[in-house]
Amino acid sequence: VQLQASGGGLVQVGGSLRLSCATSGLTGSTYAMGWFRQAPGKEREFVAAISWSGSTIYYADSVKGRFTISRGNPKNMAYLQMNSLKPEDSAVYYCAVGRSAGNWKSADMNYWGKGTQVTVSS
Repeated sequence: VQLQASGGGLVQVGGSLRLSCATSGLTGSTYAMGWFRQAPGKEREFVAAISWSGSTIYYADSVKGRFTISRGNPKNMAYLQMNSLKPEDSAVYYCAVGRSAGNWKSADMNYWGKGTQVTVSS
């Protein structure tokens, strides 16, 4: 199983970025997808998750109203549209796969992708 994330980069405050994540090796399985992030010196924290069908979505309070997670077609793709970015959004973002979209904790994730750096400059 592999998770391939892309889309990170450097952006100014108030700007936007779109992260993508593609899974491989999970054909025939249903699973939730989402992101965590980790800033230097901080613990990894939940950002957003979406169910297999796309009908159930959760966001961290810190990103509600600014970030939008979506599921692609085919369903092995997920996207995180990040708008109105703030310096505190700067972190390494990790795509993850879990059984369901609710109550995501990093210790419960089934698979992880390599992180992608997001830097918001002021």
